[in-house]
Amino acid sequence: MKHIIDSAMNAVEQRLLGKSHEVRLAVACLLSGGHLLLEDLPGMGKTTLAHALAEAMGLSYSRVQFTSDLLPADILGVSVYQREAEAFRFQPGPIFNQVLLADEINRATPRTQSALLEAMSEGQVSIDGATYALPIPFFVIATQNPIHQTGTYPLPESQLDRFLMRLSLGYPGVEAERALLLRDQAAPRAVPQAAVDATAFEKIRAMADQVHVSPSVLGFIERIIACTRESTEFAMGLSPRGAIALVSAARTWAVMADRDYLLPEDVQAVLRPVVCHRLVPSADYAGDSDALIDLVTQRVDVIPD
Repeated sequence: MKHIIDSAMNAVEQRLLGKSHEVRLAVACLLSGGHLLLEDLPGMGKTTLAHALAEAMGLSYSRVQFTSDLLPADILGVSVYQREAEAFRFQPGPIFNQVLLADEINRATPRTQSALLEAMSEGQVSIDGATYALPIPFFVIATQNPIHQTGTYPLPESQLDRFLMRLSLGYPGVEAERALLLRDQAAPRAVPQAAVDATAFEKIRAMADQVHVSPSVLGFIERIIACTRESTEFAMGLSPRGAIALVSAARTWAVMADRDYLLPEDVQAVLRPVVCHRLVPSADYAGDSDALIDLVTQRVDVIPD
């Protein structure tokens, strides 16, 4: 499976230059069956990454531009009266695709944001008393502008916790930006052949579930969790769902490295994107959530004293 995963990453890297590590994390997120939140300034390549990921996975997708006047029905769908049948018939919305790109999700109102909660956690939506299953697999790739920008609404903790990872792309390096500036933007863009299809995805998920977690690595993970719950710098610690997400992402990272056992390095590789957005600093702590991750890595050793 490693060559399939590498092909998927290469296809994405052709679109997003100079971001190999971020691309690897994003692929790991989707292969783990989780949802991805991309947070950065406008124009940094968030939407480009989302489109490239969907294409590399070979899955159906749709894009919804979130705005302040967007309604939940615009995402989920609506029941329409059919005169010929003399009955209401449900018209599925764009969420009924394997990949939903929720562009600038925090520009929509909290009511519309909350419409995604059931879909992200349960893989289904309930409308007019009826429940409709979403395609399998189902991913939400959401982009978000920094909260200090005009016209943004903060995502509640309950919705942030539904995202397996949160990534920031940042500015490209010098060589990558030079190649980007010299790229012929007018040339037709070739759509890459899908490297990972739904069948391969299920095989990778099955392999990740079988990755062995030794007692020593499990103890390392447990010490990380305990640090977030017991240290006074944290307003609230890592939830059980967050802890499960950390193990799931680390197992997928091991599969991507062609291993069937977990190493502490796998946990460390995914720790920040999986945990950072789930942590809240206490009122007396001057740092942000990124600083909390630095604190955890400083206090928790791989091998306990």
